Amino acid sequence: MNPAKDYFAANKEGVTVMAQLCAIGIYVPDLTKALRFYTEVLDFEVNKQYGPKIVSLAHGELPIILEESEGADYIDRKAATGPVLVLQTENIENEVNLLKSKGADLLMEEPAACPPGKYISFRDPFGNILEYLQFD
Repeated sequence: MNPAKDYFAANKEGVTVMAQLCAIGIYVPDLTKALRFYTEVLDFEVNKQYGPKIVSLAHGELPIILEESEGADYIDRKAATGPVLVLQTENIENEVNLLKSKGADLLMEEPAACPPGKYISFRDPFGNILEYLQFD
């Protein structure tokens, strides 16, 4: 058995293709605080509530799932998953100015060059890393 094959699926012609990403999950220790950050700073909208500790945020066709975990469980889950949410933008300078004006924790002063374009990294209130990416 090849573990890497679990990441792929065969299409109807039998050609192996990468499975489509369907959601991004982020573990947070305080769902209320997380919702404030993701809705007020990043302007996401709540799409669906899955009980008291799980919320889906609408963002195009790819939902972002925030799940509240507490104490050691949060630390274990975050260490195991280490998500980085990458958001595409057409105007990275505008996003940087918006993040600065809203007091976001930027990990760099200015956008940096990368192979596909420019990016800026920042953290949510719980230390999760997010990035805005502008393609060239």
